[in-house]
Order: sequence, then structure tokens, then C-alpha cells
Amino acid sequence: MIRILLVDDHAIVREGFKRLCEAAPDLQVVAEAGSAEEALAAVRLHALDVALVDISLGAQSGLQLLPALLAIAPTLKPVIVSMHEDPALVVRAMDNGAHGYITKGAAAQELLSALRRVHAGERVLSSDLAPMRPNADATRLSQRERETLRGLLSQQAPKALAIDLGISVKTLYRHRANLMEKLGARNPADLARIAQERGLLIG
Repeated sequence: MIRILLVDDHAIVREGFKRLCEAAPDLQVVAEAGSAEEALAAVRLHALDVALVDISLGAQSGLQLLPALLAIAPTLKPVIVSMHEDPALVVRAMDNGAHGYITKGAAAQELLSALRRVHAGERVLSSDLAPMRPNADATRLSQRERETLRGLLSQQAPKALAIDLGISVKTLYRHRANLMEKLGARNPADLARIAQERGLLIG
């Protein structure tokens, strides 16, 4: 039995997810939370396998909540639910500890499948984000290049990103130029488009 935490600030949405999950014989909603505080209390109180977390939780983002959840329950596997298909949000979600990112346009059975696959150890994106899945192009980039690319697409300020990567801002811009040349991008916006289309965001 897969033990699930539902985190959404709308009770009617939680009820819909709960009915969907509990219609499946292998899924059990153990706890619900309408806020970040309730979610943190739930992971302290219950043994949970997967958390289904809405990206918007009123005053706090679901993305901000993920590291706090994992600090309490390191084996928990969070799945972000979002109406947004922005590549930068997908990158941030995965970097913050999400094991899956499902858009609200996904079919019910796809959501249930995602919960099972994440529980089994997979990283899952909903099918409408399929162009962002890794492909052979990802192997052309070194680990350092992938880290730099993800950072560039995360909308982090260049100075802060350079510090995180342990390089100068000048070196960061040189890396960006090298990535643009390697991937055939004409400008930074084109680089983001190519990264999404070729599946370089979660590779």
C-alpha cells in the first residue's frame, strides 16, 4: 500500500484527489494538509511514501515547502501538481527535491500512474511535458555544463549563480556562450527553448 499525503490549500481539490486515490486498491491517503505548517506536522506524525503537493499554497510556494518536508522525512517522494508548464519551474521543483511534476491538465489515470512510478523510484513528468524528457542530446553535455544550464534556466541572478557554481560572473557568461554555441542557440531565450525541446532539463 502506497501511503500518501495530500497538500493543497483548497479543501475541494483535496477531496477530489482523495476520492481518486482511494478508488485505487494500492493507494491510501493517510493525511491531508491545507498549509505548509499542516504538511510539516503531518510528516512528523505519519509514515508516508509520497506527497502530492500543489505548487501554490497561499502564502507559501509548494516549491519552498519541499526541502522542509525532506529534512523531516528524507525518504518521502514529493510530486508537484501545477497548472504551469514553465521549464524554470520544473527545474526548480526537481532541484528542490521533487520526484515528479504533473500538470493539472493530466488525465486522472496518468496521475495515479505517476504516484506508483515515483513510489517505485522513477522521476516522472506528465505527458504534456514530454518534450522535456531527456534524450540523447543530454549525453553531449558534461555534468558541469548541465549544472550551468539548469542554473541559467532557473532565473537565479547571475552573481548568485556564479557563487553557487564557484566561478566568476565572467566565467559564467563564457559558459553560457559555449552552451549556446554547442546547442546552436542564437540567444538566451533560444537556449531555454532548445533545452526544453531536447530534454536537457532533468537529464
